[in-house]
Amino acid sequence: MNRDRRGLFLNFLLLFLGFSLLTRLTLLVMSWPDLDAGPWLLAKVFAAGLLYDCAAFSYAAAPLALYLLAVPERIYEHVWHRPAMYALFLISAFLLAFNLAAEYYFFYEFGVRYNFIAVDYLVYTSEVVGNIRESYNLPVVLPLVAALSGGTLWLFGRRLAFCFASPLPWRRRLAWGLPALALPALCFLFLDGRLAQVSGNEYVNEVAMNGLYSFGSAFLNNELPYDKFYATEAPADVFEKLRAALAQPGVKFRDEGLDIVRTVKGRGPLKKLNVVVIVGESLSGEYLEAFGAAKGAGTLPNLDALASRSLFFKRFYAAGTRTVRGLEAITLSIPPLPGTSIVKRPDNGGFFSWGSVMRDLGYVNKFIYGGYGYFDNMNAFYSGNGFSIVDRANFAKSEISFANVWGVCDGDLLQKTLKEAAADFAAKKPFFYMVMTTSNHRPFTYPDGKIDIPSSAQTRKGALKYSDYAIGEFLAAAAKKPWFKDTIFVITADHCANSAGKAEIPVRNYHIPLLIYSPAHVKPAAVDTLAAQADLAPTVLGLMNASYDSRFFGRDMLDGKPEGRAFLSTFQKMGLLKDGRLAVLGPKKYVKTYRWDEAGKGISEAPEDKALEEEAISFYQGANYVYKRRLNRLGRVQAVR
Repeated sequence: MNRDRRGLFLNFLLLFLGFSLLTRLTLLVMSWPDLDAGPWLLAKVFAAGLLYDCAAFSYAAAPLALYLLAVPERIYEHVWHRPAMYALFLISAFLLAFNLAAEYYFFYEFGVRYNFIAVDYLVYTSEVVGNIRESYNLPVVLPLVAALSGGTLWLFGRRLAFCFASPLPWRRRLAWGLPALALPALCFLFLDGRLAQVSGNEYVNEVAMNGLYSFGSAFLNNELPYDKFYATEAPADVFEKLRAALAQPGVKFRDEGLDIVRTVKGRGPLKKLNVVVIVGESLSGEYLEAFGAAKGAGTLPNLDALASRSLFFKRFYAAGTRTVRGLEAITLSIPPLPGTSIVKRPDNGGFFSWGSVMRDLGYVNKFIYGGYGYFDNMNAFYSGNGFSIVDRANFAKSEISFANVWGVCDGDLLQKTLKEAAADFAAKKPFFYMVMTTSNHRPFTYPDGKIDIPSSAQTRKGALKYSDYAIGEFLAAAAKKPWFKDTIFVITADHCANSAGKAEIPVRNYHIPLLIYSPAHVKPAAVDTLAAQADLAPTVLGLMNASYDSRFFGRDMLDGKPEGRAFLSTFQKMGLLKDGRLAVLGPKKYVKTYRWDEAGKGISEAPEDKALEEEAISFYQGANYVYKRRLNRLGRVQAVR
């Protein structure tokens, strides 16, 4: 072992690699039932893992390498320098031990290493810190982290002492210091995440990756240029396929150019009905009895009962795994673009949207949210697209019976919605509300005395049951209001509770409920058409017999066509689900087709499906083309009253 400053650098490397290995082993044990891993695959996991661990260390240790290269010998050998380096080592050990705990909880929650979710959450420190404090047992976790880091310092103590025994001349410093400083640049230029793709099982690939490297990659690639990274076709062919896919009865396209603008003609006289869309946080389809929940489980009794009294869509899918993805798809009716959601991007206002159509028809639009809507940029997005904002800042103290770090409970949120509806009805204004719930979110707390599961249990089942209770109370109260008869209630989800799976896009974890309820205007029925969140706006507008000029990428799910399709996405991969096949697009022009067994909820390898892959490219490339050129800005299209 080097008895000079090179040994100090080496000990920091061993510290980092040791905790990275311990983290990988922890995640390996957590995901073992889903891995299907043999000896050769495990060897590839640990080989790839070592590569990414070293790459992550090269970035983190660059300042240390620069310091050890430049610091004069008289300072390095000074009496105070050794304890300072011991303190730095202890702090590093504490941070790595804390990262181990954080990766454990992140993997437990999302089934992946750090990704864009972690990057997004880093911005909102008060919500995230509050969520950690309320959800996890920090009085136990932090002492364990401190003990582990202290034990690590003790273990390395003698090794560290040797690193101050000998001087290192300047030229010999350069011999190791310059390569240490060059390595991060080489990793940045020549290494990406592909070498961690050692298996078709995504759990295996996540274990092979390094969490800190993954975090940095997500931070740098918050928006990926579609034309550079993804498969493309000639723009004229793309829009020809799009117009064919979006053709419907009563729809007339304006031209044959690079656009999808078209006139939608209502099926009869306009029904100027109020519309209340309740977007349930993490409301997975699997919790409804109609989708496989145990009969009599009673988790969602109100929604289970409402299904038979509603237009109930049995094959409805979320666009992504984040709230902003769901809100984007529902509001803008656009397929998910690679990278972060439009909701979180700059210059995200003034788009043609469901809200703009309703506003042109004379509606009052409101985004109603129980938390502070600056989170995830939701207030900026909705206020920039024609909605008034009602969030936690607008709740009087008397209107809040219970709140946690994410916002007021769903019961208080929906009571506030009733007050807003009463005021708009009194002003003789038809209203369109987007209502986003929060109770079904860790720490899963809610007011006691409403359901038979105490809030202190902090379980998802309890949060779901409470949210269902709040929706049931809301509909019961609304039924007594004078505006109820002429209101359409839409109940759906932003995304599923669990987004992880073996497949690169686990389709079963995108299945969400959709219920459209209006006793006086919507006949109950079960709809088997495959559909996506982007289809919701044109479908409800179709129920209203609205006529308007459209740039929606969704279509009316009730147009009589039996076939359908759904848009699904992760952060970097996008999928088109249709006819039991899933076409996946990814960076580096990646295109692959899978077979989707809807009954068995399984994905398997499938032969190339050229037609489906080209249709997927047309939707995603076309959406990127329209968005980047701002063809869907307001002023280009107008509702027809």
